[in-house]
Amino acid sequence: MVLRSCCKFGPVSVLFRLGYLALLLLCVTHLRCARAETKTVVQKDAEFDVTYNDTVTSDNQTIYAFNHTVSRNKTEGVRVTVDVLSEGAESSPILFVVRQKQAVLSFQVPLILRGLYQRKYPYAHVGRTLCQPPTRTLSETQYFFVDVSTLSSLGTHYQLRISRVDSFTLHTDKKFSFTASPSQPQYFKYVFPDGVDTAIVKVNSEMTFPCSVMSIQDIQCPVYDLDNNVAFIGMYQTMTKTAAITVQRKDFPSNSFYVVVVVKTEDEACGGPLRFYPLRPDELIDAGNRSKTLDVVVSPAISSDVYVMGMLFCLGIFLSFYLLTFLVACVENKRMHRRREGLLNPADMSPAETGKPGVTPVSPYEYGSFADNASTLSSEAITDSIASDANYGYMERSLESVTGRSRQESLSSIEEDDYDTLADIDSDKNIVRTKKYLCVSDLARKDKRVLSKKYQIYFWNIATIGVFYALPVIQLVITYQTVVNVTGNQDICYYNFLCAHPLGNLSAFNNILSNLGYVMLGLLFLLIVLQRDIIHSRALDRHDLNALECGIPKHFGLFYAMGTALMMEGLLSACYHVCPNYTNFQFDTSFMYMIAGLCVLKLYQKRHPDINASAYTAYACLAAVIFFSVLGVVFGKGNMVFWIIFSVLHILATMLLSTQLYYMGRWRLDSGILRRIVYVIYTDCIRQCSGPMYIDRMVLLVMGNIVNWSLAAYGLLKTPNDFASYLLAIAICNLLLYFAFYIIMKLRSGERIQCMAMVCILFTAVVWGFALFFFFQGLSTWQKTPAESREHNRDCIVLSFFDDHDIWHFLSSIAMFGSFLVLLTMDDDLDDVQRDKIFVF
Repeated sequence: MVLRSCCKFGPVSVLFRLGYLALLLLCVTHLRCARAETKTVVQKDAEFDVTYNDTVTSDNQTIYAFNHTVSRNKTEGVRVTVDVLSEGAESSPILFVVRQKQAVLSFQVPLILRGLYQRKYPYAHVGRTLCQPPTRTLSETQYFFVDVSTLSSLGTHYQLRISRVDSFTLHTDKKFSFTASPSQPQYFKYVFPDGVDTAIVKVNSEMTFPCSVMSIQDIQCPVYDLDNNVAFIGMYQTMTKTAAITVQRKDFPSNSFYVVVVVKTEDEACGGPLRFYPLRPDELIDAGNRSKTLDVVVSPAISSDVYVMGMLFCLGIFLSFYLLTFLVACVENKRMHRRREGLLNPADMSPAETGKPGVTPVSPYEYGSFADNASTLSSEAITDSIASDANYGYMERSLESVTGRSRQESLSSIEEDDYDTLADIDSDKNIVRTKKYLCVSDLARKDKRVLSKKYQIYFWNIATIGVFYALPVIQLVITYQTVVNVTGNQDICYYNFLCAHPLGNLSAFNNILSNLGYVMLGLLFLLIVLQRDIIHSRALDRHDLNALECGIPKHFGLFYAMGTALMMEGLLSACYHVCPNYTNFQFDTSFMYMIAGLCVLKLYQKRHPDINASAYTAYACLAAVIFFSVLGVVFGKGNMVFWIIFSVLHILATMLLSTQLYYMGRWRLDSGILRRIVYVIYTDCIRQCSGPMYIDRMVLLVMGNIVNWSLAAYGLLKTPNDFASYLLAIAICNLLLYFAFYIIMKLRSGERIQCMAMVCILFTAVVWGFALFFFFQGLSTWQKTPAESREHNRDCIVLSFFDDHDIWHFLSSIAMFGSFLVLLTMDDDLDDVQRDKIFVF
């Protein structure tokens, strides 16, 4: 059929058709070439500091050619400024491409910058600084071209201006002011002068908003100077009024760097409000005027000599306490030696006239007759006379010590429960502990070896807790510091950037070094306690009646735990200051809770050695406190449900503890507790109005309940953001209340405070006052955004190395050490007083 068709039309027809197709193809090609020829490209030789007004369409493209001389000894910045004057350019923006020898910069105008929730902000006025490639020759002429094009068929009018930035290079200690906006970022170059290895770059502004970002970048192209890419490289931090970054020469091989300042499109990152949400995803929002005036200054940081002076200053302060302690120990040892000689060789004085129970010889026959009489007493007689006979506990202990009862059993075979399983012992507890007027001898009836073992558990437990707590903490903060160093995001850590001195990979070495005092003074306190423990053990080995039956019972386990807690506080506070922020603030406060709790327990143990809480119970309660601290930090901010639950638990815990203290542990929390409460209310308040049996205890507990209920109400009404500090305030208030009560009752009971203890009290009070002054300076706060926190930053105040918070570390460590010494020495006046004459309160 094909052959027939071809034969039918003939060869002439086929040739005609092929010619027609060739002609058609030629026409199409001609039309395309004609259309391509209508796209005109115009290249112009342009000059600096001249404003070019022009129009661009899809049919034409303009290229501006510039040349300038670059000197190796002088760096000049080149800035491109573009304005779009036509309306409706957002739909068809103009593309500007700047082609340099070693870099290409492109941007569109209007420039569209994105904010949160995909909000879009158009900017018709754009200014960018060109990256300056380095030159190896002394002088070189460089060319660059600005290409202007668009896809819009309508003409778009624009203005273009290329200008030199004369102040492109920053000079040491010379302030330079400039203006920036989201579409007009600024950056400048700084070269390390000879002899300067570390510099601190400070950017300040009188305006809080708009929010901005300060970045330090290496000398390389491209320079990331827009809100959406400034975090890609280098170190950066957000700022409102101030920002500061410490820069080390070793981090920049070229011995120079760029200081980049970018104004953000929104203020949310700096704690500012979000104005509104877009009605449509693609809706363009007018950002308004977001220009900000700032000034920048680069100053040399401290030299290595200042580091050495700071470390020597820190060591010198705390080593002086070791020297002072050694001198006091020598004087005290000499005094005790003279006293011992005087007791062994009294001049013209009979033993009876000395009036000291450890010196007066006692006839065994007198104690034997007493023992015979005591054996005839019935339990009823003891019950009837126990309220008026305060010497029962002392007589019993004296009988044991003088008759020489064997004490050679193994400590491992002695358990505290041995004294609590017999019904008669339990009955004796009820009799003794419910007396109206208690003496220490009534609550020091258990074997001293059992109690010593019980209280040593405090030390071993807190040492174990410290090891298991500190190891993951150290690992975590090292990871934090690594993340900061790698990402350059300095908003992760809340330093005082105006006084943050780096050392190695650490960003704020001074804040870590200042915690050395906690460790050194905690160790010193352990040595002091060890000395007292050894002296007391030797006295017991000599069967010294003063050590056996006089003074407050000496149990040192809690003191060892307190010294260990102080050392751990220094270690964990140093870990916190590696990268301080809200997620690891519990590292800085956990052992503060421990210290406050141990001090309260030690105060209570002094006059209640038999009924003090066990280490397991105490640490379980402190673990619950730390658990709530973590919950409060994570969930407590603005969460009313959490605050209601915590306040209810706080009040319930206060009431239960008050009941435990008032009845000396002689009550039970069981199913019959409500019935007994109703019965007590009926008999003591309704049937007959009788006052409390233990007035002193009642006064303390009423004051304690008022304080704790008030703190619970404050937390419920104010819901403070810093829950960890609020919880610490509760612990400190209760500790101070109990300490004040103890001192008042001690003086009220006719006891006195010795000179050494009084000096410690006065010295500690003064140091605490100065320490709290520096603490409340508030150099940073993680309750706000990092930019807002930097508004509180201040310069160093001591040796150009330590800031106010470092002084707080120095003074608070000294004050805690002094507080521990107060607890250790405040009852030394009772060392020669029989325990049946020392009142319990």
